[in-house]
Amino acid sequence: MSTPTARGGTLPVAPPASMRASVLIRPEHIETQNRPVPVPRSDEVLVRVSAVGVCGSDVHFYRDGHLGDWKASDPLVLGHESGGTIVAVGDATDPGRVGERGSIEPQHPSPSSPETLRGDYNLDPHMRFYAVPGTDGAFREYVTIQSHFAHRIPDSVSDHAAALMEPLSVAIATARKACFSPGARVLIAGSGPIGIALVQVARAFGVTEVIVSDLAPERRQTALRFGAHVVLDPRATPPPEVSTVDAFVDASGADSAVREGITAVRPGGRVVLVGMGLSEMPLPITIIQNRELIVTGVFRYANTWPTAIALVAGGHVDLDAMVTATFGLSEVARALESTADPSTIKAIVEPTRP
Repeated sequence: MSTPTARGGTLPVAPPASMRASVLIRPEHIETQNRPVPVPRSDEVLVRVSAVGVCGSDVHFYRDGHLGDWKASDPLVLGHESGGTIVAVGDATDPGRVGERGSIEPQHPSPSSPETLRGDYNLDPHMRFYAVPGTDGAFREYVTIQSHFAHRIPDSVSDHAAALMEPLSVAIATARKACFSPGARVLIAGSGPIGIALVQVARAFGVTEVIVSDLAPERRQTALRFGAHVVLDPRATPPPEVSTVDAFVDASGADSAVREGITAVRPGGRVVLVGMGLSEMPLPITIIQNRELIVTGVFRYANTWPTAIALVAGGHVDLDAMVTATFGLSEVARALESTADPSTIKAIVEPTRP
């Protein structure tokens, strides 16, 4: 590991030997612990974490102790939406990166898997991903990551926005699958954080009409504030009618939203499932077949960070406006619980705070 140098090139500053980490011990029980600061491997950097976004997957682990097939049977540090400042580098990494601000792409795929070699590294079955059992996340003061997954950000991008490049990347991956393009009409079910990011990405990609459906009136108003053209209450009587759309994206995970959304898609259109809901659900197969709809899912992202950074730096997506509350490292449980409030868009944990 190289000796880091403070920005400005003054005296060497070594990372501390220990750090604070917020650790999930069991469902709804989190402890702040002292742990050794990790040492970066040859191709890694050590990042002092400035901000971490709270994700729905973190909330599932906190409340239930599991997410899908993943079970947090051992203590686990949650948090995978993060950014910070590089303070040390491994032996094979450019020492000039010390002092650089970055956004972390929180995954470590196998470099030789078939998925990685064909460019779909997010689908590597042997992936080590922040805050998935077996790999600690970013609710701590320092993390390591492979150097090429610490993406440099310009000074105009805030620490909060650096962390939220991760959910923005989910939205970008989804938009690419759904073929968002100038002149298109799209329907988005769910206006949580991913739904709101999708609204902004759709507008940035030139989508002509963005329609958002959500049960909560607060979230519908939020969708309008971030650029949706039309918002719908799916429980309205009579039910809202949506004329034919080019693409439907489910960001809710609700089986009823998925079924209804599919019926609104034009022949040859696209359906993209990004919300996490039931592991199985009935689908209108006849409609899918007769209209030759392309139905696919999104699992994380690949090759999205350059686009995410460009959209934010260029003013096309406002991630800072999505932040509704901030918390210190000892307040992670409160941050996770705050997501139950429909007025919450994004809670941020700042590990530099107590």
